[in-house]
Amino acid sequence: MKKKITEDWKFKQVGGSHYMYMEIQPAEFINKNKLLFAEGNAIKYIVRAKNKGGKEDLLKAKHYIDMIIERDYE
Repeated sequence: MKKKITEDWKFKQVGGSHYMYMEIQPAEFINKNKLLFAEGNAIKYIVRAKNKGGKEDLLKAKHYIDMIIERDYE
């Protein structure tokens, strides 16, 4: 029997609250749009930068964007 997935995960966050204030959490956006790992991580780091990692998170996002460019355009 397949277990039903509920939307309870939207209301839980382990290790902080930097996503909880968002109208649409990055994980929900990433999953609904079936994004690849690098794209999802870039989005996650961009949207949380102001409330968590600041410049470091933006540099992480840039790293993933550079990976996408190399993967898809070079």
